[in-house]
Amino acid sequence: MTMAHLTIDDLKSQARRLREAMSTAGTPLTHSAALELVAKSHGARDWNTLSALAARTDNVPAPPAVVGAVVTGEYLGQRFRGKVLALRKLSNSDYHAITLHFDEPVDIVTFDSFSAFRQRVSGTIDGRGVSPQRTSNGRPHIVLDA
Repeated sequence: MTMAHLTIDDLKSQARRLREAMSTAGTPLTHSAALELVAKSHGARDWNTLSALAARTDNVPAPPAVVGAVVTGEYLGQRFRGKVLALRKLSNSDYHAITLHFDEPVDIVTFDSFSAFRQRVSGTIDGRGVSPQRTSNGRPHIVLDA
């Protein structure tokens, strides 16, 4: 999730448009509920987290995910949906250590007569959510969807 191009005013406008669309569809929504939904749509835990990211002026790229966010992607070539349990920036680098807990365990072995399921994994990802570590066929270990 990058906030470099979105301002708090942009995000509030998104919430206002969402509120109007929901009202038109017959489902009224409070402004605070719309703000929370906008935050979730950007992968943030809540509006306060998202607005803090949008207000940043230090030009440091935002992390590719936030703790508590539900993310999708691939782990060792297998699709997953899961929650970010931990995320920390590795000092003096553009990488982050991440711990994920998948909704459903994924089988990381492609061999037909053997299985190895994983539900909680840790790894390293860059600012795009892609791990620098690769499998023997050149695929990244972890790839988070944008």
